[in-house]
Amino acid sequence: MNRRRLLGAALGAIALARPAIAQGASRVLKFVPQANLANPDPVWTTATVAANHAHMVWDQLWTFDEALTPRLQMLAGVTTSDDKLTWRLALRDGLMFHDGEPVRAQDCIASLARWMRRDGMGQRIAAQLNEMRVVSDRSFEIVLTRPFPLLPMALSNNCHVMPERIAKTDAFQQITEYIGSGPFRFLRDEWVTGARAAYARFDKYVPRSETPSNMAGAKVVNVDRVEWIIMPDPATAAAALQTGEIDWVERPLADLIPMLRRNREVLVDDTDLLGELGIVRFNHLHPPFNNVKLRQALLAITDQKDYLAAVMGADSPYTTQPVGIWTPGTPLASDAGMEKLTGKRDLAAAKKLVAESGYNGQKLVLMAPTDFPTLNALAQVTRSLCDQLGLNVEYVATDWGSLIQRRASREPVEKGGWSIFCTSGGGFTASNPAVYTSLWGMGEKAWFGWYNSPRMEALRDAWYEAPDLPTQQGLGREMQILALDEVPFVPTGMWRSPIARRANVTGILRAARPLFWNLRKG
Repeated sequence: MNRRRLLGAALGAIALARPAIAQGASRVLKFVPQANLANPDPVWTTATVAANHAHMVWDQLWTFDEALTPRLQMLAGVTTSDDKLTWRLALRDGLMFHDGEPVRAQDCIASLARWMRRDGMGQRIAAQLNEMRVVSDRSFEIVLTRPFPLLPMALSNNCHVMPERIAKTDAFQQITEYIGSGPFRFLRDEWVTGARAAYARFDKYVPRSETPSNMAGAKVVNVDRVEWIIMPDPATAAAALQTGEIDWVERPLADLIPMLRRNREVLVDDTDLLGELGIVRFNHLHPPFNNVKLRQALLAITDQKDYLAAVMGADSPYTTQPVGIWTPGTPLASDAGMEKLTGKRDLAAAKKLVAESGYNGQKLVLMAPTDFPTLNALAQVTRSLCDQLGLNVEYVATDWGSLIQRRASREPVEKGGWSIFCTSGGGFTASNPAVYTSLWGMGEKAWFGWYNSPRMEALRDAWYEAPDLPTQQGLGREMQILALDEVPFVPTGMWRSPIARRANVTGILRAARPLFWNLRKG
Protein backbone atom coordinates (compact mmCIF):
# COMPACT_ATOMS: atom_id res chain seq x y z
CA MET A 1 0.00 0.00 0.00
CA ASN A 2 1.48 3.38 -0.96
CA ARG A 3 1.80 6.30 1.42
CA ARG A 4 -1.28 8.14 0.19
CA ARG A 5 -3.56 5.09 0.43
CA LEU A 6 -2.20 4.23 3.88
CA LEU A 7 -2.86 7.74 5.15
CA GLY A 8 -6.27 7.71 3.53
CA ALA A 9 -7.21 4.51 5.32
CA ALA A 10 -6.03 5.95 8.63
CA LEU A 11 -7.96 9.16 8.02
CA GLY A 12 -11.15 7.27 7.24
CA ALA A 13 -10.84 5.15 10.36
CA ILE A 14 -10.27 8.18 12.58
CA ALA A 15 -13.16 10.07 11.01
CA LEU A 16 -15.54 7.17 11.55
CA ALA A 17 -14.42 6.79 15.13
CA ARG A 18 -15.07 10.42 16.02
CA PRO A 19 -18.64 11.68 16.28
CA ALA A 20 -19.20 15.21 15.13
CA ILE A 21 -19.15 17.66 18.01
CA ALA A 22 -21.74 20.40 18.14
CA GLN A 23 -19.69 23.55 18.47
CA GLY A 24 -22.51 25.47 20.04
CA ALA A 25 -20.37 28.57 19.95
CA SER A 26 -20.10 29.66 16.34
CA ARG A 27 -17.98 32.47 17.70
CA VAL A 28 -15.19 30.08 18.69
CA LEU A 29 -12.65 29.23 15.97
CA LYS A 30 -10.52 26.11 16.43
CA PHE A 31 -7.24 26.11 14.52
CA VAL A 32 -4.42 23.61 14.06
CA PRO A 33 -1.13 25.56 13.71
CA GLN A 34 1.89 24.41 11.74
CA ALA A 35 3.83 23.63 14.94
CA ASN A 36 3.69 23.75 18.72
CA LEU A 37 3.86 27.17 20.35
CA ALA A 38 6.87 26.34 22.51
CA ASN A 39 7.81 29.93 23.30
CA PRO A 40 5.58 32.98 22.78
CA ASP A 41 8.33 35.64 22.85
CA PRO A 42 8.85 36.91 19.26
CA VAL A 43 12.09 38.68 20.14
CA TRP A 44 13.74 35.75 21.90
CA THR A 45 12.87 33.21 19.16
CA THR A 46 12.66 33.42 15.38
CA ALA A 47 10.21 30.49 15.13
CA THR A 48 7.47 31.25 12.59
CA VAL A 49 4.75 30.00 14.92
CA ALA A 50 5.86 32.54 17.54
CA ALA A 51 5.61 35.33 14.96
CA ASN A 52 2.11 34.15 14.01
CA HIS A 53 1.16 34.26 17.68
CA ALA A 54 2.74 37.71 18.09
CA HIS A 55 0.64 39.32 15.37
CA MET A 56 -2.49 38.35 17.28
CA VAL A 57 -1.32 39.73 20.62
CA TRP A 58 0.89 42.73 19.85
CA ASP A 59 0.42 45.54 17.37
CA GLN A 60 3.12 47.28 15.31
CA LEU A 61 3.91 50.84 14.33
CA TRP A 62 3.97 49.90 10.63
CA THR A 63 2.85 46.70 8.87
CA PHE A 64 3.20 45.33 5.34
CA ASP A 65 0.40 45.26 2.79
CA GLU A 66 0.15 42.69 -0.03
CA ALA A 67 2.68 44.61 -2.13
CA LEU A 68 5.12 44.52 0.83
CA THR A 69 4.74 48.28 1.19
CA PRO A 70 4.93 49.51 4.81
CA ARG A 71 1.64 51.03 5.99
CA LEU A 72 0.89 52.95 9.18
CA GLN A 73 -0.67 50.72 11.83
CA MET A 74 -0.36 52.07 15.38
CA LEU A 75 0.72 55.42 14.00
CA ALA A 76 -1.51 58.35 13.11
CA GLY A 77 1.27 60.14 11.27
CA VAL A 78 5.00 60.54 10.73
CA THR A 79 7.13 63.58 9.97
CA THR A 80 10.83 63.80 9.18
CA SER A 81 13.27 66.67 9.49
CA ASP A 82 14.76 68.27 6.39
CA ASP A 83 18.05 66.46 6.94
CA LYS A 84 16.17 63.12 7.31
CA LEU A 85 17.83 62.46 10.66
CA THR A 86 14.82 62.99 12.95
CA TRP A 87 11.64 60.97 12.63
CA ARG A 88 8.67 62.10 14.76
CA LEU A 89 6.09 59.34 15.23
CA ALA A 90 2.59 60.13 16.50
CA LEU A 91 0.40 57.36 17.92
CA ARG A 92 -3.25 57.19 16.91
CA ASP A 93 -6.09 57.63 19.41
CA GLY A 94 -7.56 54.77 21.37
CA LEU A 95 -4.54 52.49 21.66
CA MET A 96 -4.78 50.44 24.84
CA PHE A 97 -3.00 47.44 26.32
CA HIS A 98 -4.90 44.36 27.41
CA ASP A 99 -4.46 45.33 31.08
CA GLY A 100 -6.38 48.57 30.50
CA GLU A 101 -3.35 50.88 30.39
CA PRO A 102 -2.95 53.27 27.45
CA VAL A 103 -0.12 52.75 24.98
CA ARG A 104 2.48 55.47 25.53
CA ALA A 105 5.56 56.72 23.73
CA GLN A 106 7.67 55.22 26.55
CA ASP A 107 6.31 51.76 25.71
CA CYS A 108 7.26 52.18 22.06
CA ILE A 109 10.80 53.31 22.84
CA ALA A 110 11.44 50.42 25.24
CA SER A 111 10.00 47.93 22.75
CA LEU A 112 12.15 49.24 19.91
CA ALA A 113 15.25 49.14 22.09
CA ARG A 114 14.70 45.46 22.96
CA TRP A 115 13.88 44.50 19.36
CA MET A 116 16.99 46.30 18.05
CA ARG A 117 19.27 44.01 20.02
CA ARG A 118 18.12 40.86 18.19
CA ASP A 119 16.80 41.92 14.78
CA GLY A 120 19.17 42.50 11.84
CA MET A 121 17.58 45.73 10.66
CA GLY A 122 17.15 46.78 14.27
CA GLN A 123 20.87 46.34 14.83
CA ARG A 124 21.51 48.44 11.75
CA ILE A 125 19.32 51.23 13.17
CA ALA A 126 21.04 50.97 16.54
CA ALA A 127 24.44 51.41 14.88
CA GLN A 128 23.40 54.83 13.59
CA LEU A 129 21.06 55.86 16.41
CA ASN A 130 21.67 59.09 18.28
CA GLU A 131 18.71 58.80 20.64
CA MET A 132 15.03 58.00 21.02
CA ARG A 133 13.15 60.55 23.07
CA VAL A 134 9.64 61.12 24.37
CA VAL A 135 7.85 64.20 23.04
CA SER A 136 4.54 63.45 24.76
CA ASP A 137 2.60 60.38 25.85
CA ARG A 138 1.43 59.96 22.26
CA SER A 139 4.52 60.95 20.28
CA PHE A 140 8.25 60.25 20.25
CA GLU A 141 11.28 60.87 18.09
CA ILE A 142 13.96 58.65 16.62
CA VAL A 143 17.10 60.70 16.02
CA LEU A 144 19.76 59.20 13.74
CA THR A 145 23.39 60.04 13.01
CA ARG A 146 22.84 59.48 9.29
CA PRO A 147 19.72 58.97 7.17
CA PHE A 148 18.02 55.57 7.17
CA PRO A 149 15.21 55.65 4.58
CA LEU A 150 14.35 51.98 5.23
CA LEU A 151 13.03 52.76 8.74
CA PRO A 152 9.36 52.01 7.91
CA MET A 153 10.38 48.69 6.32
CA ALA A 154 12.51 47.84 9.34
CA LEU A 155 9.77 48.56 11.87
CA SER A 156 7.27 46.57 9.80
CA ASN A 157 9.37 43.46 10.36
CA ASN A 158 8.02 41.82 13.52
CA CYS A 159 8.70 44.85 15.68
CA HIS A 160 5.93 44.54 18.29
CA VAL A 161 5.03 47.13 20.91
CA MET A 162 4.88 45.82 24.50
CA PRO A 163 4.29 47.62 27.80
CA GLU A 164 7.47 49.31 29.01
CA ARG A 165 7.86 47.02 32.03
CA ILE A 166 7.85 43.93 29.77
CA ALA A 167 9.98 45.49 27.03
CA LYS A 168 12.70 46.20 29.59
CA THR A 169 13.33 42.44 29.84
CA ASP A 170 16.78 41.65 28.47
CA ALA A 171 16.50 40.71 24.79
CA PHE A 172 18.36 37.47 25.50
CA GLN A 173 15.93 36.49 28.27
CA GLN A 174 12.38 35.27 27.69
CA ILE A 175 9.50 37.46 28.78
CA THR A 176 7.01 36.00 31.25
CA GLU A 177 4.08 38.38 30.62
CA TYR A 178 2.23 38.49 27.32
CA ILE A 179 0.27 41.74 27.52
CA GLY A 180 -0.17 43.46 24.18
CA SER A 181 -2.42 45.96 22.45
CA GLY A 182 -3.36 43.76 19.49
CA PRO A 183 -6.80 42.48 18.50
CA PHE A 184 -6.54 39.35 20.69
CA ARG A 185 -5.64 38.72 24.33
CA PHE A 186 -3.40 35.72 24.97
CA LEU A 187 -5.02 33.56 27.67
CA ARG A 188 -1.80 32.68 29.46
CA ASP A 189 -3.48 30.45 32.05
CA GLU A 190 -4.86 28.20 29.29
CA TRP A 191 -1.58 27.78 27.44
CA VAL A 192 -0.21 24.23 27.65
CA THR A 193 2.81 23.80 25.41
CA GLY A 194 2.38 20.79 23.17
CA ALA A 195 -1.40 20.84 23.62
CA ARG A 196 -3.16 24.17 23.18
CA ALA A 197 -3.13 27.95 23.27
CA ALA A 198 -6.16 30.22 23.48
CA TYR A 199 -6.95 33.82 22.58
CA ALA A 200 -9.93 36.07 23.32
CA ARG A 201 -11.11 39.02 21.27
CA PHE A 202 -9.87 42.27 22.83
CA ASP A 203 -13.06 44.30 22.97
CA LYS A 204 -11.22 47.61 23.47
CA TYR A 205 -9.15 47.25 20.30
CA VAL A 206 -9.77 50.10 17.84
CA PRO A 207 -9.16 48.98 14.22
CA ARG A 208 -7.94 51.24 11.47
CA SER A 209 -10.45 52.24 8.79
CA GLU A 210 -8.53 51.07 5.70
CA THR A 211 -9.39 47.88 3.81
CA PRO A 212 -7.33 44.96 5.14
CA SER A 213 -4.38 43.94 2.97
CA ASN A 214 -1.99 41.28 4.20
CA MET A 215 -1.12 42.47 7.74
CA ALA A 216 -2.08 46.10 7.10
CA GLY A 217 -5.39 47.92 7.35
CA ALA A 218 -8.40 47.20 9.51
CA LYS A 219 -8.11 44.30 11.97
CA VAL A 220 -11.77 43.64 12.63
CA VAL A 221 -12.33 40.55 14.77
CA ASN A 222 -15.63 38.71 14.22
CA VAL A 223 -15.12 35.78 16.60
CA ASP A 224 -14.98 35.83 20.38
CA ARG A 225 -12.27 33.25 20.82
CA VAL A 226 -9.56 31.41 18.88
CA GLU A 227 -8.14 28.12 20.13
CA TRP A 228 -4.92 26.67 18.76
CA ILE A 229 -5.06 22.88 19.07
CA ILE A 230 -1.69 21.17 18.68
CA MET A 231 -2.06 18.04 16.53
CA PRO A 232 1.32 16.70 15.35
CA ASP A 233 -0.32 13.83 13.47
CA PRO A 234 -1.68 15.22 10.16
CA ALA A 235 -4.21 12.39 9.71
CA THR A 236 -5.73 13.18 13.11
CA ALA A 237 -5.94 16.87 12.23
CA ALA A 238 -7.58 16.12 8.87
CA ALA A 239 -10.10 13.79 10.49
CA ALA A 240 -10.97 16.40 13.11
CA LEU A 241 -11.53 18.92 10.33
CA GLN A 242 -13.91 16.54 8.56
CA THR A 243 -15.99 15.92 11.68
CA GLY A 244 -16.16 19.62 12.56
CA GLU A 245 -14.05 19.42 15.70
CA ILE A 246 -11.56 21.73 14.00
CA ASP A 247 -12.37 24.72 11.78
CA TRP A 248 -9.04 25.41 10.11
CA VAL A 249 -5.85 23.43 9.53
CA GLU A 250 -2.94 25.68 8.66
CA ARG A 251 -0.90 23.08 6.78
CA PRO A 252 -2.72 19.90 5.81
CA LEU A 253 -0.45 17.11 4.66
CA ALA A 254 -0.15 17.25 0.87
CA ASP A 255 -1.04 13.56 0.51
CA LEU A 256 -4.40 14.19 2.21
CA ILE A 257 -5.47 17.22 0.17
CA PRO A 258 -7.24 15.24 -2.60
CA MET A 259 -9.32 13.42 0.01
CA LEU A 260 -10.18 16.65 1.83
CA ARG A 261 -11.32 18.20 -1.45
CA ARG A 262 -13.92 15.46 -1.81
CA ASN A 263 -15.63 16.52 1.42
CA ARG A 264 -18.31 19.10 0.59
CA GLU A 265 -18.00 20.68 4.03
CA VAL A 266 -14.26 21.25 3.67
CA LEU A 267 -12.52 23.70 1.35
CA VAL A 268 -8.83 23.82 0.40
CA ASP A 269 -7.57 27.32 -0.43
CA ASP A 270 -4.27 28.79 -1.60
CA THR A 271 -4.02 31.88 0.62
CA ASP A 272 -0.21 31.82 0.85
CA LEU A 273 0.92 35.25 -0.35
CA LEU A 274 4.66 34.64 -0.79
CA GLY A 275 5.23 30.95 -0.27
CA GLU A 276 7.92 29.33 1.83
CA LEU A 277 11.56 28.54 1.13
CA GLY A 278 13.20 25.52 2.70
CA ILE A 279 16.87 25.30 3.65
CA VAL A 280 19.38 22.82 5.05
CA ARG A 281 21.29 24.71 7.73
CA PHE A 282 24.81 23.84 8.85
CA ASN A 283 26.71 24.46 12.07
CA HIS A 284 29.69 26.51 10.90
CA LEU A 285 31.43 26.54 14.28
CA HIS A 286 32.39 22.87 14.57
CA PRO A 287 33.48 19.95 12.38
CA PRO A 288 32.56 18.60 10.00
CA PHE A 289 30.56 21.40 8.35
CA ASN A 290 32.95 24.16 9.34
CA ASN A 291 34.77 23.01 6.21
CA VAL A 292 33.27 24.60 3.11
CA LYS A 293 34.10 21.63 0.89
CA LEU A 294 31.81 19.36 2.88
CA ARG A 295 28.99 21.87 2.55
CA GLN A 296 29.70 22.11 -1.18
CA ALA A 297 29.54 18.32 -1.40
CA LEU A 298 25.98 18.25 -0.09
CA LEU A 299 24.98 21.07 -2.44
CA ALA A 300 26.52 19.15 -5.36
CA ILE A 301 24.09 16.23 -5.01
CA THR A 302 21.01 18.23 -3.97
CA ASP A 303 18.04 17.98 -6.31
CA GLN A 304 15.28 20.38 -5.26
CA LYS A 305 12.71 18.16 -6.97
CA ASP A 306 13.38 15.46 -4.37
CA TYR A 307 12.91 17.86 -1.48
CA LEU A 308 9.71 19.36 -2.90
CA ALA A 309 8.26 15.94 -3.70
CA ALA A 310 8.86 14.91 -0.08
CA VAL A 311 7.12 18.03 1.22
CA MET A 312 4.22 18.46 -1.22
CA GLY A 313 4.13 15.31 -3.36
CA ALA A 314 5.42 14.75 -6.89
CA ASP A 315 4.22 17.21 -9.55
CA SER A 316 2.46 19.39 -6.98
CA PRO A 317 1.01 22.65 -8.36
CA TYR A 318 2.16 24.36 -5.17
CA THR A 319 5.93 24.07 -5.71
CA THR A 320 8.58 26.11 -7.53
CA GLN A 321 12.07 25.03 -8.56
CA PRO A 322 14.84 25.71 -9.27
CA VAL A 323 15.07 28.44 -6.65
CA GLY A 324 18.21 30.25 -5.56
CA ILE A 325 18.47 32.15 -2.31
CA TRP A 326 15.88 34.83 -3.09
CA THR A 327 12.10 34.43 -3.22
CA PRO A 328 10.92 34.02 -6.83
CA GLY A 329 9.08 37.04 -8.14
CA THR A 330 10.71 39.50 -5.73
CA PRO A 331 13.13 42.18 -6.99
CA LEU A 332 16.39 40.42 -6.06
CA ALA A 333 15.54 37.02 -7.58
CA SER A 334 17.90 36.07 -10.43
CA ASP A 335 19.63 33.18 -12.18
CA ALA A 336 23.10 34.17 -10.99
CA GLY A 337 25.22 31.14 -10.09
CA MET A 338 22.27 28.80 -10.55
CA GLU A 339 24.29 26.25 -12.51
CA LYS A 340 25.34 24.87 -9.13
CA LEU A 341 21.71 23.90 -8.53
CA THR A 342 20.61 23.07 -12.05
CA GLY A 343 23.64 21.19 -13.38
CA LYS A 344 24.09 17.43 -13.39
CA ARG A 345 24.15 15.88 -9.92
CA ASP A 346 27.60 14.28 -9.68
CA LEU A 347 28.02 11.91 -6.73
CA ALA A 348 31.62 11.06 -7.65
CA ALA A 349 32.60 14.74 -7.68
CA ALA A 350 30.78 15.26 -4.39
CA LYS A 351 32.65 12.37 -2.75
CA LYS A 352 35.90 13.91 -3.98
CA LEU A 353 34.95 17.11 -2.14
CA VAL A 354 34.25 15.04 0.99
CA ALA A 355 37.76 13.56 0.78
CA GLU A 356 39.31 16.99 0.18
CA SER A 357 37.52 18.34 3.26
CA GLY A 358 39.49 15.94 5.44
CA TYR A 359 36.35 14.26 6.77
CA ASN A 360 37.37 11.01 8.45
CA GLY A 361 34.11 9.54 9.67
CA GLN A 362 33.42 11.65 12.72
CA LYS A 363 29.82 11.65 13.92
CA LEU A 364 27.48 14.44 12.89
CA VAL A 365 24.07 15.16 14.41
CA LEU A 366 21.10 15.77 12.09
CA MET A 367 18.08 17.09 14.03
CA ALA A 368 14.58 16.29 12.69
CA PRO A 369 11.25 17.57 14.10
CA THR A 370 8.76 14.70 14.11
CA ASP A 371 5.83 17.04 14.89
CA PHE A 372 6.53 19.36 11.93
CA PRO A 373 5.72 17.34 8.77
CA THR A 374 7.28 19.62 6.16
CA LEU A 375 10.56 20.01 8.02
CA ASN A 376 10.58 16.35 8.95
CA ALA A 377 10.30 15.53 5.23
CA LEU A 378 13.25 17.84 4.45
CA ALA A 379 15.30 16.13 7.16
CA GLN A 380 14.61 12.67 5.75
CA VAL A 381 15.83 13.68 2.29
CA THR A 382 18.90 15.27 3.87
CA ARG A 383 19.65 12.08 5.76
CA SER A 384 19.56 10.14 2.51
CA LEU A 385 22.02 12.57 0.89
CA CYS A 386 24.37 12.31 3.86
CA ASP A 387 24.22 8.52 3.60
CA GLN A 388 25.10 8.72 -0.10
CA LEU A 389 28.17 10.77 0.78
CA GLY A 390 29.23 8.20 3.37
CA LEU A 391 28.80 10.54 6.34
CA ASN A 392 28.38 9.13 9.86
CA VAL A 393 24.95 10.50 10.77
CA GLU A 394 23.22 10.39 14.14
CA TYR A 395 19.60 11.12 13.26
CA VAL A 396 17.98 12.81 16.26
CA ALA A 397 14.18 12.70 15.93
CA THR A 398 12.63 15.14 18.37
CA ASP A 399 9.80 17.63 18.73
CA TRP A 400 10.11 21.12 17.26
CA GLY A 401 10.27 22.83 20.64
CA SER A 402 13.21 20.68 21.72
CA LEU A 403 14.94 21.27 18.38
CA ILE A 404 14.63 25.03 18.87
CA GLN A 405 16.21 24.71 22.30
CA ARG A 406 19.07 22.53 21.06
CA ARG A 407 19.90 24.61 18.01
CA ALA A 408 20.88 27.46 20.38
CA SER A 409 23.76 25.33 21.73
CA ARG A 410 27.21 26.28 20.46
CA GLU A 411 28.81 23.18 21.94
CA PRO A 412 30.28 20.40 19.78
CA VAL A 413 28.12 17.32 19.23
CA GLU A 414 29.83 15.34 21.99
CA LYS A 415 28.62 17.99 24.45
CA GLY A 416 25.04 18.18 23.24
CA GLY A 417 25.47 20.34 20.17
CA TRP A 418 24.34 19.70 16.61
CA SER A 419 25.65 19.65 13.04
CA ILE A 420 22.72 20.15 10.68
CA PHE A 421 18.96 20.78 10.67
CA CYS A 422 16.29 21.74 8.16
CA THR A 423 13.99 24.70 8.43
CA SER A 424 11.96 27.07 6.28
CA GLY A 425 10.93 30.68 6.21
CA GLY A 426 8.20 32.77 4.65
CA GLY A 427 8.89 34.36 1.30
CA PHE A 428 9.25 37.82 2.78
CA THR A 429 12.21 36.79 4.93
CA ALA A 430 14.08 35.69 1.79
CA SER A 431 13.21 38.80 -0.21
CA ASN A 432 16.00 41.10 0.99
CA PRO A 433 19.26 40.81 2.95
CA ALA A 434 18.08 42.99 5.80
CA VAL A 435 15.67 40.36 7.15
CA TYR A 436 17.30 37.23 5.72
CA THR A 437 18.73 35.91 8.97
CA SER A 438 20.20 32.71 7.53
CA LEU A 439 22.26 34.83 5.10
CA TRP A 440 23.89 36.98 7.77
CA GLY A 441 27.63 36.31 7.89
CA MET A 442 28.47 37.78 11.29
CA GLY A 443 29.99 34.61 12.76
CA GLU A 444 29.10 34.11 16.40
CA LYS A 445 26.74 37.11 16.22
CA ALA A 446 24.85 35.56 13.30
CA TRP A 447 21.77 33.35 13.27
CA PHE A 448 21.89 29.73 14.47
CA GLY A 449 24.66 27.98 12.56
CA TRP A 450 26.85 31.07 12.93
CA TYR A 451 27.90 31.54 9.32
CA ASN A 452 30.99 33.75 9.10
CA SER A 453 31.59 35.71 5.90
CA PRO A 454 33.16 39.20 5.85
CA ARG A 455 32.49 39.31 2.10
CA MET A 456 28.75 38.66 2.58
CA GLU A 457 28.59 41.33 5.27
CA ALA A 458 30.32 43.81 2.96
CA LEU A 459 27.73 43.10 0.28
CA ARG A 460 24.90 43.52 2.80
CA ASP A 461 26.40 46.84 3.90
CA ALA A 462 26.54 47.97 0.29
CA TRP A 463 22.90 46.94 -0.23
CA TYR A 464 21.80 49.20 2.64
CA GLU A 465 23.61 52.13 1.07
CA ALA A 466 22.55 51.40 -2.53
CA PRO A 467 21.01 54.47 -4.18
CA ASP A 468 18.52 52.63 -6.39
CA LEU A 469 16.90 49.27 -7.17
CA PRO A 470 19.22 48.33 -10.09
CA THR A 471 22.21 48.70 -7.77
CA GLN A 472 20.47 46.58 -5.15
CA GLN A 473 19.69 43.93 -7.77
CA GLY A 474 23.33 43.79 -8.85
CA LEU A 475 24.36 43.26 -5.24
CA GLY A 476 21.69 40.60 -4.91
CA ARG A 477 23.25 38.69 -7.79
CA GLU A 478 26.66 38.88 -6.14
CA MET A 479 25.22 37.65 -2.85
CA GLN A 480 23.58 34.68 -4.54
CA ILE A 481 26.81 33.70 -6.32
CA LEU A 482 28.71 33.96 -3.05
CA ALA A 483 26.09 32.00 -1.09
CA LEU A 484 26.16 29.16 -3.62
CA ASP A 485 29.94 29.07 -3.25
CA GLU A 486 30.33 29.42 0.53
CA VAL A 487 27.07 27.50 1.17
CA PRO A 488 25.79 28.98 4.45
CA PHE A 489 22.79 26.73 3.72
CA VAL A 490 21.44 24.57 0.92
CA PRO A 491 18.25 25.99 -0.68
CA THR A 492 15.66 23.24 -1.18
CA GLY A 493 13.08 25.07 -3.31
CA MET A 494 9.85 26.92 -2.62
CA TRP A 495 6.36 25.73 -1.88
CA ARG A 496 3.05 27.36 -1.08
CA SER A 497 1.07 25.79 1.72
CA PRO A 498 -2.69 25.64 1.04
CA ILE A 499 -4.97 25.76 4.03
CA ALA A 500 -7.94 23.49 4.72
CA ARG A 501 -11.03 25.00 6.36
CA ARG A 502 -14.63 24.24 7.09
CA ALA A 503 -16.92 25.73 4.44
CA ASN A 504 -18.63 27.91 7.05
CA VAL A 505 -15.39 29.77 7.78
CA THR A 506 -15.11 32.67 5.34
CA GLY A 507 -13.08 35.83 4.86
CA ILE A 508 -9.60 34.40 5.52
CA LEU A 509 -7.16 36.93 4.11
CA ARG A 510 -4.49 36.17 1.54
CA ALA A 511 -1.40 36.92 3.58
CA ALA A 512 2.12 35.93 4.51
CA ARG A 513 0.88 34.18 7.68
CA PRO A 514 -2.45 33.00 9.16
CA LEU A 515 -4.50 36.02 10.27
CA PHE A 516 -7.55 35.80 12.49
CA TRP A 517 -9.22 39.09 11.80
CA ASN A 518 -11.68 39.72 8.96
CA LEU A 519 -12.77 36.04 8.94
CA ARG A 520 -16.20 34.85 10.02
CA LYS A 521 -17.59 31.55 11.22
CA GLY A 522 -21.26 31.10 10.54
